[in-house]
Amino acid sequence: MTTTPLPPATTSAAPGTDTATESGQRTRGDRRRLFTPRALLLNGALLVGLVASLGPLVWMVLSSVKPESEIRQFPPTLIPQDVTLENYTQLFDRLNFPQFFFNSVVVALAVTVGAVLFSAMVGYALAKIDFPGRRALFLLIMATLMVPGTITFVPLFVLVANLDLVNTYAALILPFLAAPFGVFLMRQFMLDIPDELLDAARVDGAGEFRTFFRIVLPQTGPALATLGILTFLGSWNNFLWPLVAVQSADMYTLPVALALYSTGQNTVQYGLLLAGATVIVTPILVVFLVLQRRIIQGIATTGIK
Repeated sequence: MTTTPLPPATTSAAPGTDTATESGQRTRGDRRRLFTPRALLLNGALLVGLVASLGPLVWMVLSSVKPESEIRQFPPTLIPQDVTLENYTQLFDRLNFPQFFFNSVVVALAVTVGAVLFSAMVGYALAKIDFPGRRALFLLIMATLMVPGTITFVPLFVLVANLDLVNTYAALILPFLAAPFGVFLMRQFMLDIPDELLDAARVDGAGEFRTFFRIVLPQTGPALATLGILTFLGSWNNFLWPLVAVQSADMYTLPVALALYSTGQNTVQYGLLLAGATVIVTPILVVFLVLQRRIIQGIATTGIK
C-alpha cells in the first residue's frame, strides 16, 4: 500500500498582520522625517512667524488690564502684576461708545454688502458676458491696483465735498463699494463656472440678472466669504478717510474716536488706547473664526488664469 507524502506545513499569518506592519513602518518613517534638519528648520521658521504674528496681539490684550504705570515701566512686563479693569471703565465712560460702535457697524456692513454685490456683478460681466472692450476694461481695472490710495485721496475728497456729502454716512460708504481687488477676485473665481450651465439657464428663458442671482452666486460662496471678510476688515479698521470725511463727533467711527480721545494733555494714555484696540479687534476675530473655513477655501480655489 502506497502512501502519498503530505506537503510541508506552512505558517499562515494572521489577517491584517502585513497591513499593520506596513502601517507601523510608515508611522515610524513619518516620525523620523519630523526630526530631519530640513523639517526642524521649517518648523522653527514657522514658530518664529507665529510668535511674531501673535506676540503683539497677546501683549495688547494683557497690557489692556495693566495700570498706566506698569505699561510705561522699563523693562516691560508680559504678565500683569496688578490686574485692573480701570482702562475699560474709563474707555466706556469717556467715549460715547454706543454711538461710535453703531457708526462703525453701519459703515462696515454697508461697505461689505455693497462691495461684495457690485464686485460680483462686475466680475460676472467680465468673466461670462462677451462685449466689446471687455479685455481692455479688465486691464484698466487691474492697472488701478498699482495706484496707491494716497494719490486718489485728495481728488476723492474734492468729489465728495462737491457732492455735499461731507460728514454723512454716504461719504464713508460710497467710495468703497467697488474695489478693484474684489472685481479681480470674483472674476477669477467665476471663470471656473461652466458656460454650458449658464447657456442652459438662458435657453430656459432666464435673464442675466436671474442667471446671476439664481445660478452664479450660489456657486461662489467661498469667494464671497473671502471678499466679505477682507472688505469688512478694511472698513472696520479704516482710520484716515473717516478722520477727514467726517467733522462732527457724533459721526466718528471707533478708530477715529479712540485715537482722538486717548490723547490727553501732550500725552498718550496707553492703557486707554490698548483697551480700545482690544475692543475694536474683537469683532474682527469673531467674524474670522466663524468664516475661516470658507475664507481658506476661497483663497485656495481662486487662481490666476
